[in-house]
Amino acid sequence: MMLNNEYIAGVTWGFSGRRGSWTTKEAECSLELMSSVTGANWTAIALSALQATAHSTEIPYWEAPTVSDEEVKWAISKAKSLQLKVCLKPIVNCADGTWRAHINFFDKDVPCEPKWSEWFSSYTKFILHYAAIAEETGCEMFCIGCELVQTDRREAEWRSLIAEVRKVYSGILTYNCDKYQEDNVTWWDALDVISSSGYYPASDWEAQLDRIEQVVRSQNKPFFFMEAGCPSRSGSAAIPNDWTLKGEPSQEEQSKFYQAMFQGCEHRDWVQGFMLWDWPTHLYPIEEAVQNDDYCMYGKQAAGIINEYFTSKITK
Repeated sequence: MMLNNEYIAGVTWGFSGRRGSWTTKEAECSLELMSSVTGANWTAIALSALQATAHSTEIPYWEAPTVSDEEVKWAISKAKSLQLKVCLKPIVNCADGTWRAHINFFDKDVPCEPKWSEWFSSYTKFILHYAAIAEETGCEMFCIGCELVQTDRREAEWRSLIAEVRKVYSGILTYNCDKYQEDNVTWWDALDVISSSGYYPASDWEAQLDRIEQVVRSQNKPFFFMEAGCPSRSGSAAIPNDWTLKGEPSQEEQSKFYQAMFQGCEHRDWVQGFMLWDWPTHLYPIEEAVQNDDYCMYGKQAAGIINEYFTSKITK
């Protein structure tokens, strides 16, 4: 299955959720508002499982705080009731706070040391579990990994995992590579769609799009940004991936980023959309939007920019 020429006007939902937080009135309201405020036609339902450290080899996705299978199925059902297409996106994170891009092991298995073979064995079970749920619930797309930069070089393991996923899931498959990594993945041909995290400085979109376009053209695959967004915080448009950047709340800064991104992508017909980052399970009260400096666009200037752009793309 391929995307063909469909435009993905999507928003990521649920990433910050913890077990018990999804099947609530607040979560239901959040999904409804995401759909109406942004004008989205897709959503990435994102959930997180935790391994202890970047060098741990077990991913206990069945344990709290990971949301339960029932919650995942509820969120997919709710999204579909809002006429949204769904990409299920299970993400592995490190419980000690280390960014998942640093999950790494020796290139060769060494006795008495944690091994790639052990990690991929656990990761494959994790991904196959949610691939089966994606198939059962009719998710149109499934994302097999997110920003696992140090794993990208493990081509054989990824190809093996993809082959196993295809045995249980019949929809569109993608992998969300990290920013600046689009040309480092050597196994795009095994997937249906190329996707990446578009946290590029507002002033640098043209150069980065020129670079990414070479990858997309060489692979002859559809492409979209599985993540892209910017905190509403002063200085963030220049470094949108840094969620710890110090600054004052600024809706203008977030708007600046979105305007630069959409303007840059507007004349690139190979960019087939976005899953914007992100929309939380429980929203802040709208009257607090002016003080909120996170990625969420609810109640902010950027929401109108996004809705207008998405509507223009979907109705073409």
